[in-house]
Amino acid sequence: MLITLNGKKMNVTWGTAFEVRRELGRETDIVILNGFQIDQDCELSESDTLAVIPKGCMPDRDELESMMMARHTPNVHSKLKKGRVAIAGLGGLGSNIAVMLARIGVGHLLLVDFDVVEPSNLNRQSYYISHLGMEKTAALKMQLKEINPFITVETRTIRVTEDNVCELFNDYGIICEAFDKPEAKSMLVNTVLERLPGSKIVAASGMAGYESSNIIKTVRRMKGFYLCGDFENGAGMGKGLMAPRVQICAGHQANMIVRLLLGIEDV
Repeated sequence: MLITLNGKKMNVTWGTAFEVRRELGRETDIVILNGFQIDQDCELSESDTLAVIPKGCMPDRDELESMMMARHTPNVHSKLKKGRVAIAGLGGLGSNIAVMLARIGVGHLLLVDFDVVEPSNLNRQSYYISHLGMEKTAALKMQLKEINPFITVETRTIRVTEDNVCELFNDYGIICEAFDKPEAKSMLVNTVLERLPGSKIVAASGMAGYESSNIIKTVRRMKGFYLCGDFENGAGMGKGLMAPRVQICAGHQANMIVRLLLGIEDV
């Protein structure tokens, strides 16, 4: 029967997934059959996708591709792999969004920020003490390489202004607004909507403090403009940005980006 085994189409005579593992791997290897990790043996069928991956070892490119394809289904994985997403701002929202998109294999990311990692970032942003003093673009690129070395990560260490929005983001159909300051958010959203009408922008507003998680949502404000957050709780005196709600909002943005990459435009 013809199956896909670790990313390669093969004619095999084995009848079950665990027979394959016994022949090619070790008893401790992870077995993923058609997207699900199995702990009980299953019979193989024509066109199955099987991954047998040594536990605790970095798979090669084909094996990782096969595993992600099995997890996401081939059609979804293919669209994510072709995806190009620009992230403006690498703070609590942008750094976490970039990590999520890298984990699922979005093929090309552009990371834009002018700042360096400082101690006050560590309560919500995806950086470590070892990153302190580094440019956020460099620190995050290094981290993403540790998560998925097979995607392309481009960086620009620059402040985004009304004058450089088109030059920075013209080649990206999906732009993620992930700034802290309201005026910077408005500038980017308005400039993209006015000057890059073919692009879609996913922005955020309202994720400070520890209000209920359940009031954070995603809405479509107009064609090509999506907004995530509770739209009320901005950062201010006595109401700081904290990891849980910031990451919930980042998750909303990342999921909306995934939906757009898959051709789904409703929320």
